[in-house]
Amino acid sequence: MRAQQTRLDATANNLANVDVDGYKKDIATFKAFPELLLRRMDDDGVYAIPPFGSADAAPIIGKLGMGVEFNELYTDFQQGAAKESGSDLDMMLDGQGFFAVETPYGERYTRNGAFQLGKEGFLETKEGYPVLGQKGRLRVKENNFTVDKEGNVWINAEYADDPTLMVARADNTWGQALLLDTLQIAGFDNERFLEKQGSNLYKTNEVSGQAEMLRGDGRPKVLQGFTEASNVNAVVEMVNMIEVNRAYEANQKAVQSGDSMLGTLINQYARVG
Repeated sequence: MRAQQTRLDATANNLANVDVDGYKKDIATFKAFPELLLRRMDDDGVYAIPPFGSADAAPIIGKLGMGVEFNELYTDFQQGAAKESGSDLDMMLDGQGFFAVETPYGERYTRNGAFQLGKEGFLETKEGYPVLGQKGRLRVKENNFTVDKEGNVWINAEYADDPTLMVARADNTWGQALLLDTLQIAGFDNERFLEKQGSNLYKTNEVSGQAEMLRGDGRPKVLQGFTEASNVNAVVEMVNMIEVNRAYEANQKAVQSGDSMLGTLINQYARVG
């Protein structure tokens, strides 16, 4: 019953975040309790059977299973579907990797690319954490910057003295631009073991390994004007919730039946005594 309660909590959390951009679903796994090896209790010891040697007076009867226990709650990082938003502030990573953001607790990582402009002009998450480039925070203006598939951030430079490149703006027009910075995109040796911190952020630990900045072919493509949907399938999660409820009820009835049988046995024994 405790195992099913843990599974229900994970399913409910997935359903609550089904519409959160970049959310990755949690999956609860379980393992069996160590089985008990049963032996006969009476006449314990070894006795001789001439001329055939000796035999165990308490032979093994068999094994008794003790149910299941919670083993691990891990995150499934399968990519979600792409959703076109049309906003130049929104970005999506097509492939493995994470945006790096600056928080009061240190550098954290997210797949949620639904960004906004802060009061000081920095690109930020919805919670107000600055998005990091390889040089630090990114100060941009709405509808005045472009991010290419490599994660390079170009700003409008029509009035700059030394424009270096013509790039496509968010409104599909062309203009002169200067390279501001490149998005800091992180990867991990064991991303499966990253810890969720809330607000769709992840932090590292000893098992996941430290963040490595992805470069070259190892970097995912950046799609500006898109966000990544959660990888939660609402129908599957609803089916799981029904299954968990039925399993919980079945175990509950088994416990109640056992209590009822034990109560009947004690009452009848008391009357006989």
